[in-house]
Amino acid sequence: MLKKKFLPAFQGIVTGLRHPSIRLQFILGGLAVLAGIVLKLEVMEWVAVILCIGMVISLELMNTALEFLCNFITEDYHSEIKDIKDLSAGAVLAASIASLVTAVILLIRHI
Repeated sequence: MLKKKFLPAFQGIVTGLRHPSIRLQFILGGLAVLAGIVLKLEVMEWVAVILCIGMVISLELMNTALEFLCNFITEDYHSEIKDIKDLSAGAVLAASIASLVTAVILLIRHI
């Protein structure tokens, strides 16, 4: 039962890892974890870091899925599809900026 529910999700992550943007986000997330270990973050700081990593990776996966869907529908240029892709990329950017601000706040506290 659980296998049927979670296997496609794990397969989605594996599929996503073929995309350079998603690989980059996983690498950056790993670097954030390493920085947290070096800085000896407290529990609530770890919560913030993990939430930021999860938020950015999740949105990058959704952004990539929307790009795949749009490209599946048509490879031709349509301003509406451009808007969809731009909005999706903007969501990733907003999450990345929020995560960067969180990182700066945590770094300032530990430096």
